[in-house]
Amino acid sequence: MIKLMALYKKPDDEATFLKHYNEVHIPLVNKVPGLARTVINRVTASPLGGDPEYFLIAEMHYPDKETFDAAMASPENRACGKDLMSFAKGRVTLLIADEQA
Repeated sequence: MIKLMALYKKPDDEATFLKHYNEVHIPLVNKVPGLARTVINRVTASPLGGDPEYFLIAEMHYPDKETFDAAMASPENRACGKDLMSFAKGRVTLLIADEQA
């Protein structure tokens, strides 16, 4: 399982961010071909105390590297990237992970 993970820092305006994220961005994400599952994690606390570094962590799951590579090259994914930069530029870190059992 290959995951594209997006780690979002807390936005200045949470309500506006979440409205765009849920009503615009996630529907675009769900159109990416080969996407097997999307998991959205709302970060609520840090076990070490203080404010957590991230506000939201999204995981987009793909069954294998070939499917992931094709998805990343798709026009649907390019639309996601363009939208992402419109509302989260400077606030998002993207990672690719290979899930280990």
